[in-house]
Amino acid sequence: MFKVTIDNITVEVEPGTTILQAARMIGGEVVPPAMCYYSKLKGSGGKCRTCIVKVAQGSAADPRPVPKLVASCSTPVQDGMVVQNITSPEVLEARKAVVEFLLINHPLDCPVCDQAGECDLQDLSFNNGLEATRYIEEKREFEVINIGEKIKLHMNRCILCYRCVYTVDQIAGKRNHGVMYRGDASEISTLINHAIDTDFSGNVIDVCPVGALTDRTFRFKSRVWFLNPMNAHRDCSKCGGKVIAWMFGKEIYRVTARKDKFGEVEEFICDECRFEKKNAADWVIEGPRHIERNSVISTNHYEKLTKPSIIKPLEDRTEKQD
Repeated sequence: MFKVTIDNITVEVEPGTTILQAARMIGGEVVPPAMCYYSKLKGSGGKCRTCIVKVAQGSAADPRPVPKLVASCSTPVQDGMVVQNITSPEVLEARKAVVEFLLINHPLDCPVCDQAGECDLQDLSFNNGLEATRYIEEKREFEVINIGEKIKLHMNRCILCYRCVYTVDQIAGKRNHGVMYRGDASEISTLINHAIDTDFSGNVIDVCPVGALTDRTFRFKSRVWFLNPMNAHRDCSKCGGKVIAWMFGKEIYRVTARKDKFGEVEEFICDECRFEKKNAADWVIEGPRHIERNSVISTNHYEKLTKPSIIKPLEDRTEKQD
């Protein structure tokens, strides 16, 4: 076992573990943000650079610091390594610059974007971004491409994390889309405008950290914070059938895969469960899904903490006036 210290917290990990994985074992604010890395997808990571950290000591055998910041998702730990994340002003400033680059061409679609309220880029910008933008040029725009009747692609919002490409290639088993062109002209597109249509193609919606890939069947129907996420399951021959049913009253507005505390899918679900089973009778509703309190989804929900009001009831104020 290797001992690695991250933000003055030491943890023992197996050889081959990356800095990001070690930080997740510690948990809390020590964990760097990640927009492209996905533990369930092979080859992911190293694209967005939001998880950069400072290696203040390479190892116990070689205590020299690494001269430049490194991507924690692709850098393996060494025995005796010392890493700085939130304790390094250099890392925090560099992360602000990375967020600024991600937002350069990202449109201000939050008021109309279906991803709003559960968008990783919103959280990243709130925690690590600048208060204002210095960018005055026109933003990059792409032509609208139709990739099927179930999935909506909004390329202007894409940050090229490659998660959707890996998902269709590794989970769906039939990849007919990828990254085309180079440089700032790079874009996610299908081969000769083919549709993304496999039994597990809908999982690209769950892995997308922004609003570039959204559910057409849920498009503009409701905001996520108005819905109640409920754990549900059914007997399915294609997948495990364990999902989150987003309900308003007794009506199911959309179905998504269950995610862990790092926002990653626990079990990928099939398109039949996601798009075709929208009746409450199709599911066994287990109960409310636990939502982290720092999420906007938990606002005004059944899990909200009840705090005593500082405003007296109306009858008390009336008696005082009398």
